[in-house]
Amino acid sequence: MPGDIKSYRDLLVWQRSMDLVVVSYEVAKLLPHHENFGLISQIRRAAVSIPANIAEGHGRRHRGDYLHQLSIARGSLLELETHLLISVRLGYLQSKDIQPSLGLADEVGRMISGLFQRLRSKTD
Repeated sequence: MPGDIKSYRDLLVWQRSMDLVVVSYEVAKLLPHHENFGLISQIRRAAVSIPANIAEGHGRRHRGDYLHQLSIARGSLLELETHLLISVRLGYLQSKDIQPSLGLADEVGRMISGLFQRLRSKTD
């Protein structure tokens, strides 16, 4: 990791994924109450999983473990996007409601992929 990265909290990808959690929770508030144990729960869980796995990976001692956690974070990101799109298809939300989340998710996805590639290409 670059010398100025002392903590996972210093990672821009972690910071932006934390922003995505906040935006996702706001979107989840727009869903009907009867989805509390369905889509609301799934959106929140997937969103929280992204920065949590980035942080966990950063704390691992082996690069392979870090790459594995980034892969899990990316999977959670795609899961979050899918839940948001399902919410629109079911008529619970409008496309405009999820656009900020999808835009931020796209940004976070590119950042996770970039970090993954940099870590993978490093030599010991």
